[in-house]
Amino acid sequence: MNQAEIAAQNGVNVEALLGAREALTAAPEAACFTWRVASEWKNGTHAESSVESFFGLGEEQKHVREYRYDTDHPEIFASADKGSTPVEFILVGLAGCLTAGIAAVASHRGIRLHSVTATVEADMDIQGILGIDGDVRNGFNSITVDYRVDADASEADIAALVAQSQKRSAVFDIITNPTDVHVRVNR
Repeated sequence: MNQAEIAAQNGVNVEALLGAREALTAAPEAACFTWRVASEWKNGTHAESSVESFFGLGEEQKHVREYRYDTDHPEIFASADKGSTPVEFILVGLAGCLTAGIAAVASHRGIRLHSVTATVEADMDIQGILGIDGDVRNGFNSITVDYRVDADASEADIAALVAQSQKRSAVFDIITNPTDVHVRVNR
């Protein structure tokens, strides 16, 4: 592999991704994954969540280590502010998924990235979640993602990277399409 090919890889193992795609095309049942998060209430509006295992490729899998995340609400809501709000984690997930997608697509297309930064903002009227106005939605009214991409590519090629990342993003799909959510209570 020459220096230009190595530079265009952007830290993404394209060969392995294409190999996985080929293998999962031949065995689609292995492509069914179950992601898990465990969350424990600590105090007030503070909770600690952890991610360690998931199901995929037909069997149980583990991350290289357990990841822990704190969620809370800011002090202006009379909370301890021991972590990001849960809605901010949604935005982190969206930014991370789209940005990873840009890197993967750029690598696959042989485009060398120098930097990629995203700013994600979401507008929300909290009258709904506070029970002030039942006609106000609890969730986001809109989300805006602004990218700055410095790459060895034309503006049209960069726009195509972002569009393809958006097209293949699981988090973008989760946010923009309805998902069945089942809530159970166990004692």
